[in-house]
Amino acid sequence: MIVGEAPGQEEDRRGLPFVGPAGKLLDLLLASISLSRESVYICNVVKCRPPSNRNPEPDEIEACHPFLRAQIDFVSPQVILALGSIAAHTLLGRQDALKRLRGVVHRYDGIPVVVTYHPAALLRNAGWTQVAWEDFQLMRRTLELGSGGLRAP
Repeated sequence: MIVGEAPGQEEDRRGLPFVGPAGKLLDLLLASISLSRESVYICNVVKCRPPSNRNPEPDEIEACHPFLRAQIDFVSPQVILALGSIAAHTLLGRQDALKRLRGVVHRYDGIPVVVTYHPAALLRNAGWTQVAWEDFQLMRRTLELGSGGLRAP
């Protein structure tokens, strides 16, 4: 399962997550670990686009959290990939900088969680692409190992 922040303008218009350049990059990163968009469930913390594409407000995140929780319960994922700080902070209940959260396996209600940069951020900061690729590799290893024996830091 992949959890992003909120739909962008094109996602909101089309009703699909991660379309456009960020979606194409996400597809490439998934392909690098032998996964396709069709093999993962993709959703967002907030279910509609915030005005002017601003970051979601805490009350918006809180209002949408029961829907995210229901999606997680329904999908029952083997691992969750949190894309960006909003998704990471929401799932982990921590406000640490993203660079401090990535690179290790966390847990959300017992489900392994891997944190990485949002593909849109990678398009703006190409230097982060290598570490994001490493996070996708960590997600792949977590899937291969299953949830047994993994521990959050």
